[in-house]
Amino acid sequence: MKTKTTPPFQLQVEPFQMDGHQRIGIKTTGFHASFPARMKSIKGSRWSPEHQCWHIPYDPATWEAFKQAFEDCNMVISKPVVEPSPKTAPAQAPIHITLSPKPGDSNYLLLHLPPEMKDPHLETVKNIHGRKWNPEQKVWEVPYTQLTLRFLNKYLNECLDWTFTPVENLPERLAETEKPGMAAKQKEVVPAKYEAAVTALEQCLLLKRYSWRTIKSYKNCFRQFIRHFDELKPSGLTRQHIDQYLAWCIREKHITESHQNQIMSAIKMFYREVVQQEHKVANLFTPKKPFRLPHVLTRQEVTSLLKSVDNPKHRCILMMVYSAGLRLGEVVNLRLADLQPEQERIFVRGGKGKKDRCTILSPKVWVNLKAYLEVYAPLEWLFEGQQGGQYSVRSVQSIFVAAKVKSHANPDATVHTLRHSFATHLLEKGVDLRYIQELLGHESSKTTEIYTHITKKGWDKIKSPLDDLDL
Repeated sequence: MKTKTTPPFQLQVEPFQMDGHQRIGIKTTGFHASFPARMKSIKGSRWSPEHQCWHIPYDPATWEAFKQAFEDCNMVISKPVVEPSPKTAPAQAPIHITLSPKPGDSNYLLLHLPPEMKDPHLETVKNIHGRKWNPEQKVWEVPYTQLTLRFLNKYLNECLDWTFTPVENLPERLAETEKPGMAAKQKEVVPAKYEAAVTALEQCLLLKRYSWRTIKSYKNCFRQFIRHFDELKPSGLTRQHIDQYLAWCIREKHITESHQNQIMSAIKMFYREVVQQEHKVANLFTPKKPFRLPHVLTRQEVTSLLKSVDNPKHRCILMMVYSAGLRLGEVVNLRLADLQPEQERIFVRGGKGKKDRCTILSPKVWVNLKAYLEVYAPLEWLFEGQQGGQYSVRSVQSIFVAAKVKSHANPDATVHTLRHSFATHLLEKGVDLRYIQELLGHESSKTTEIYTHITKKGWDKIKSPLDDLDL
């Protein structure tokens, strides 16, 4: 038995005006069960009791959807239906970031970042020195300083709406204010019973012109030593006490070999130079020095790490460390006068061991430095803090950690890893080891030779013996 099929039905299509809007009316001859369902599937379709027809919006997308829904039907168009042209959206006023003075506080401005501007400009706003978020007013508070204005003019000028005219004679930076609780956060030093011995050691180190960092380290090591025997005078302690303390540190505190050497150096300095009891520290047991290879980043990791830093100053700091092979303390000690871009060199003053040296200034770094100097305008140090003065070592470490996490670089890497990477990559490029030694400021070539154990130069000519086996 043959199945009876329903023939395609006929539609009458006619454009018409409804409530001042152009619509497309549709009628069908007779009743067809699928017709209402098909009409309802078209977005914007309506039934008009007044006109006794269905009607749809007069726009290209709806007209195309209608033709596809009824492609199997015959359409009778009583009036020409002109293909509707796309509607032109009304021109919208451009969206800007607004900047206005903060009521009651002449030191800050209020920066309102509209939601539409967050994606392209939020990271730039976060790089403004001293900015802070005001959750109640949903605005950013930025310092009202020359530094802020230069930054805004360089990076946000095209989309910034100034609601006022900046005054003249603005300060370069805001005066530094002590943050609440900072004093309480500072670690208090618990003095030893015979703290005078620590003071005597400090005086000796000062006269010998040791660096403040070494003096601080020696004082801490020696103070912990005499506090371990707090009831005994330091001059009365014996060689047995020294060995006993070092063994206790190794067993209980799990100190490293380098920390053990540091403790021994502090103790030796006191008994040799302060109380002239050299026999107590003669021939102390020297820890066996481990042979460890330094962590090194690949060129791809360095590229990703540097690209992940948006702040121009932060990027310049890390680029300087890698491009010149600088130590952490050396990059924060750089002054403006230490740069000689014409000769593409940097003077490193008072490096490790109080030694001066020259190293290279990359032209690519200098391009970034010029843009940084134009905005931040440091006065003395190449990299200065928010309120001026020398940039802190901890801040550089924080910058590196953030970049390392963002770029997914080696999690064990530190700022010093960039210096190791500098030396290794130069060696892989064929630079003579003697030149690398001078650039790094190593006293002994043996120190520089450690990078020969890392570089893969020539490995492409080495084949594993396994590859020769018939497996």
